[in-house]
Amino acid sequence: MVWLVAMPSRQSSLYGLAAHGLWLLGLVLLMDASARPANHSSTRERAANKEENEILPPDHLNGVKLEMDGHLNKDFHQEVFLGKDMDGFDEDSEPRRSRRKLMVIFSKVDVNTDRRISAKEMQHWIMEKTAEHFQEAVKENKLHFGAVDPDGYVSWDEYKVKFLASKGHNEREIADAIRNHEELKVDEETQEVLENLKGRWYQADNPPADLLLTEEEFLSFLHPEHSRGMLKFMVKEIVRDLDQDGDKQLSLPEFISLPVGTVENQQGQDIDDNWVKDRRKEFEELIDSNHDGIVTMEELENYMDPMNEYNALNEAKQMIAIADENQNHHLEPEEILKYSEFFTGSKLMDYARNVHEEF
Repeated sequence: MVWLVAMPSRQSSLYGLAAHGLWLLGLVLLMDASARPANHSSTRERAANKEENEILPPDHLNGVKLEMDGHLNKDFHQEVFLGKDMDGFDEDSEPRRSRRKLMVIFSKVDVNTDRRISAKEMQHWIMEKTAEHFQEAVKENKLHFGAVDPDGYVSWDEYKVKFLASKGHNEREIADAIRNHEELKVDEETQEVLENLKGRWYQADNPPADLLLTEEEFLSFLHPEHSRGMLKFMVKEIVRDLDQDGDKQLSLPEFISLPVGTVENQQGQDIDDNWVKDRRKEFEELIDSNHDGIVTMEELENYMDPMNEYNALNEAKQMIAIADENQNHHLEPEEILKYSEFFTGSKLMDYARNVHEEF
C-alpha cells in the first residue's frame, strides 16, 4: 500500500510541482496494486501477517498446491524441494554460498551418486520435504495449543475468546459475555469468520462430539492437509467458493474465472492472462485426472493430498521437465543451477562457469 504524506506548503512552484508529481505517482501505484488479481500468494506477504493471525488456521499450507481460498500456491515447488531451508535462498543471500547450498541439496537428492537426479529420487525427496513441513506444523501446533489452554483440551469458547482477543477485543469482557450467555458485539465480517471457524471446529472434533479438541484434533483444525476427514472438508469449502452452477464440481471456466474486480491497464491485463494460463494448465494437466473437463471433489482431494505418492511422482517428473534441457529425463547440476529460480526462488548467475567448482 502506498501512503501519501502531505508536504508542507511552500512559496516555490517547484516544490508544489514535485509534490503533485509524487501524488500522481502514488495514486497510479495504488490503483495498479489494488487492481491485481491474487492468483498466487508469496512467502513474504504471508510472513508479514503470520504473527497477527497465528491463532487462525492459516490460509497457506506448506507443501499443498492450493491455498485455502483456492488460489495457486506460488511457492509450492520451492517448498517441496527446499523444505525447512527455504529462508536460506532469499534475495540477500550471497550467490556463491547459495550455489554451494544448492549443490549440497543436489548431492542429497542424488542417492545413487551418478550426478543426475531421476524422477524416483526426486519423488522420495519431495515426500521427505513434505514430511518436514508436517513436523514443523506439529511443533507450531503444540505452542498454539498450549497458549489457548494448557490443560489437555481446548473448548470452542476458550478458542473463541483468544481469537476475538487477537482481533482487538478485551479478553476479559469477551470471556464474561460468553460465560453469561450474552450476545457478542462483533461486526458482521468477524461473525462470518466465527461461523466458518465453528464449522471447521465441528469437523475436527472426533466422535463423540463434545466441542473439546485434543492436541491432535487441534492440529487437524489448524492443518487440515494432514487429516483425511479435514482434507475432505477443505476441498468442499474450495469447491463451494468456486462452483458457480451448484453442481458440487468444477468446470474449467469455473476454475479459471477471475476474482471480482477487473483491471483496465495493460499490466493488469497481462496479470489476468497469466492467471488464466496458470490455472488452465494446472486444471488440464494435473487436477482433471481423467481429462473429462470436470474436476470432482475426489480428484481435487487427490491433487491436494500432500502425502499422495503418485502425485509426488508426477510432481517430480514435472519439476525435472522444466529444467531438462538435454531431454534425458534426469536433472543434472548444470540444469538445476541454470533453473535455480524455479527451485529456490533465487536466480544464481554464471551457472555453467561455476558448476564444477561448486559441485
